[in-house]
Amino acid sequence: MSATLPTLSAHARDTFWRSLQTLNGTRVVIALVLLVYFSLDGSGLRTAGDLRHATVCGAYLALAAGFVLAGAWYRRRFMVQMLAQVACDLAVISLLYAAGGGVRSGLAILYLFPLAGCAILAPLLLALFCAALVTLFLLGDSAWRVLTAEGDPALLQAGLFGAAFFAAVLVVNRMAARLIGQEELAVQRGIEIGAQQAVNRLIMSHAGDGIVIVGPDGQIHAGNPAAQQMLGVAGALGLRLGALPSLHAIAQAYEDWRLDAAQSTAFVTIKPYTDPAMHDMTAAWDGRRDLAAHLKLRFAAAETGEAGIERNVIFLQDVTAIENQAQQLKLASMGRLTASIAHEVRNPLSAIGHATSLLAEDLHTPVHLRLLKIVGDNVARVNRMVEDILQLSRKAHSHGEPLALAQLVADLKSEFDEVHGLDGAVLDIGRVSAVAVRFDPLHLREVLLNLLGNAVRYASREPSSIRLFVVAASGRPLELHVQDDGPGISPEVRAHLFEPFYTTSSKGTGLGLYLARELCLNNEAMLDYEYRFDRGAAGAGRSSSGRFVITFARPGAQ
Repeated sequence: MSATLPTLSAHARDTFWRSLQTLNGTRVVIALVLLVYFSLDGSGLRTAGDLRHATVCGAYLALAAGFVLAGAWYRRRFMVQMLAQVACDLAVISLLYAAGGGVRSGLAILYLFPLAGCAILAPLLLALFCAALVTLFLLGDSAWRVLTAEGDPALLQAGLFGAAFFAAVLVVNRMAARLIGQEELAVQRGIEIGAQQAVNRLIMSHAGDGIVIVGPDGQIHAGNPAAQQMLGVAGALGLRLGALPSLHAIAQAYEDWRLDAAQSTAFVTIKPYTDPAMHDMTAAWDGRRDLAAHLKLRFAAAETGEAGIERNVIFLQDVTAIENQAQQLKLASMGRLTASIAHEVRNPLSAIGHATSLLAEDLHTPVHLRLLKIVGDNVARVNRMVEDILQLSRKAHSHGEPLALAQLVADLKSEFDEVHGLDGAVLDIGRVSAVAVRFDPLHLREVLLNLLGNAVRYASREPSSIRLFVVAASGRPLELHVQDDGPGISPEVRAHLFEPFYTTSSKGTGLGLYLARELCLNNEAMLDYEYRFDRGAAGAGRSSSGRFVITFARPGAQ
């Protein structure tokens, strides 16, 4: 160890200087105690020897104060300052020891103070050298007193003090070296951890996928910018997933994973704009508040060792663009298919329509006319469906006239109940208010017939087992919900729900929901399948359920 501590880190050098200042402060206290001790005696009288001792202690106190100032204002030449202070300590204590009568003065114990400081702050060889000097002085003083017959001979006590000093210096130096090594290791590990954290922050900030770190109770501890953008949680760190209405689907998926670790992947749909706490948070969210985000979630548990802290990581991937790309690829193949079958479908439809017209001229009974009307209406509907398929690639413009939603739903209910033979209470439309929307009536009719047809296949057909209702909030787009009491759609199926030609039914074509969504898009609306929470009868419990939601972008005139 040189005079400037070049081999130590900056933190360790600061530790050595602080230790030296602690030694200086202790020196001031010892000097004050000695000064008071030699300035007064039990009778209040002072001898000439006591005055000399007090003078030495006063000078020692002044030197101690000077060392304090030097260590505070001049942090240079550490070893020079430390050795000068130890030499001063040894000189003063030796002077007092010799003047006090040697071993019988009891001042030999004061040597532990400078020797221990030297053992902590200096190399072992230098500390042992100081201990050897003190031991030689003690033995020399005792030998001199034996030769001069002054006082009691105490060679054995002097030797024992010297051995004790050597042992103390050796033990203190080894302990100090180990502590210094551990501190250096801790500082190095801290630097490495800081560098690793900086790299992790850089990777997380530039990762395209979202990363959210949550606790066992769903509390959000951290999230990268991508996750904050997907979820809109820039100001929600420290909150729980379940406390944010927009993240209920993620909270439910997280709880399901905690109960069954095999469900490490889930697909959810979230709408951050539905959370009042997120309104107008950023211009980006305010601009896309009518859009839903389709997210793929992957859950993983972090290995925290024996820390007793559970941390889980949720990886978020926005699959909306992937779904759109898949739909575009299938749309291209569908376009070629529809172009080839357009005439094959239209020609039989024309023949059926013409035959129906001819039959209407010869048949006049009410039953026959009713059957012919049903045939004609369905021919027109199929023909319109073919036209809609052909218009999908051209993005036909929707009608701009306001549509009375309640009247259309009421007419649709009557026809739907009759065609499917349903009791009037099965399909509940009581919450469809008298509002107007801008939507092509035939397009909306096709969309609702498709959604209700799916619902009637899975519903229990109990009263109100199928519900069609409107959800309206101030300043928010109007929503039309179609919900049934059948089993919900699994996340795996939800991921491909609106893809063309994807179906879970052996009798289906996989085009119904795809066409329904495209018809909504042509009318500047949005069709989606969402998981939402419904409150219990008394508001005491909540149950999550899935439903199809049509979001109207343009309300009509009231």
